[in-house]
Amino acid sequence: MPSPRSPQSQQARAAQGQPARPGKQRDAFFDNAKYLAIVLVAMGHSWEPLKGDSRVLEGVYTVVYAFHMPAFIIISGFFSRSFDMRPDRLRRLVTGVLVPYVVFETAYSLFKRYGDHDPGMDVSLLDPWYLTWFLIALFVWRLTTPLWKTVRWPLPLALAVAMLASVSPDIGDDLDLQRVLQFLPYFVLGLCMKPEHFHRVRTRRVRMLSVPVFAAALAVGWWAVPRMNTAWFYHRDAAQNLGAPWWSGPVMTLALFGCSLLLTACFFAWVPRRRMWFTALGAGTLYGYLLHGFLVKAGDFYGWFDYGWMRRPLGEILVTLAAAAVVTVLCTRPVQRVFRFAMEPEMKWAFQPDSVEAARGRVNAPREKVSA
Repeated sequence: MPSPRSPQSQQARAAQGQPARPGKQRDAFFDNAKYLAIVLVAMGHSWEPLKGDSRVLEGVYTVVYAFHMPAFIIISGFFSRSFDMRPDRLRRLVTGVLVPYVVFETAYSLFKRYGDHDPGMDVSLLDPWYLTWFLIALFVWRLTTPLWKTVRWPLPLALAVAMLASVSPDIGDDLDLQRVLQFLPYFVLGLCMKPEHFHRVRTRRVRMLSVPVFAAALAVGWWAVPRMNTAWFYHRDAAQNLGAPWWSGPVMTLALFGCSLLLTACFFAWVPRRRMWFTALGAGTLYGYLLHGFLVKAGDFYGWFDYGWMRRPLGEILVTLAAAAVVTVLCTRPVQRVFRFAMEPEMKWAFQPDSVEAARGRVNAPREKVSA
C-alpha cells in the first residue's frame, strides 16, 4: 500500500476530489484536459461572429461544440464525487460557484446593457446570459450529487430527465433550466466514472482510431451545416422551440449523447499524461472561462469582427490563435491573484464557525504544544 505521501496516494486523492495535503501534486492529465477544453471553448466563442460566412468554419464549430462542454462537464462531475452536505464543502460550493455566478451574471448583464447600448437588458439572477449558465448549472448539479450517488441507475435516470426536458418547451428560461437538465447526463456520467475509465482511452490504439473518427466527424459536420440546426448542440431549447416534432427531442438527446461521448473519448485519448508547459494553467480554467467572454462580446459590440480580412481563411486562423492566446493568459497566476476576490472569496464573515473543525483544533492543540 502506498504511503500517504507517495505520488500514487496523492493522485488517488486528487481523483477522488479530496482536499490537498501539503506537498500534494495534482494529476497532470486532468489539468491538461481542463486547459485544452477551455481553449476550445474560447475558440468556439470567437468563431460565432464569423462562422456564418464559412461553411468549413461552421462545420468545425459544430464538431467542437459536440464535445468541448461535455468533456468539461464530465471532469466536473468526476471531481464532484466526494461532495456531500458537509459544512466545509457547502461553503466552498457557495464561495467558489454561487458567488462567482452572482458577480459575473451582474457584470455581464451590465456590460450588455451599456456596452451594447441595450437599455432593456435587466440584471436578473434568474435568467443567465451568455456563459454564466455553466456556474448555476454546476451549483444545481453538485447539490444533487448525493441523490445520484444513492439511486441504483443514475445515468439512465439522468438521460430520462434530459429526454423529458427536450420535449418540455414550458420549462422556460429561469436558471437556464433546459441546459441544466439536458447537460445533466454528462455530469452524472462523471460522477459514475473511476480513474481506470480514463486510463482505458489513453492508449496508443485509441489515439490512432481517433484520427479517422475526427476526420469523419469533420466531414459530417461540413455536410450537416445546411441541413441541421446548430442550436441542437447548445441544449438550451426543447424540440418544439427549434421547429421540430416533439419526438425528435428524445432521439436527438440520445444521438448527441452518443456522438459527444465518442468525440470526448477521442479528445481524452490525445490529452498528455505528463506535465506540460500549460499544465499549471489547468488550475485557472474558471478564470479563463469567465473572463474571456468580455473580450469576445466587446469584439461583437464594437465591430472588431466586421473587418473583411477576418472572414477569410487567414483571418479566421488569426482569430483562432488570438482566442487561444488570450484565454491562456487569463488562466495564469497573476490574473488569478487579481480576480481571486470575485472567483474564490473566503467570506469567513458570512458563515458560522465549523464546530467539527473547531473540535479538531482543540484536540490537536495540546499535541502541537508538546511537540514544539
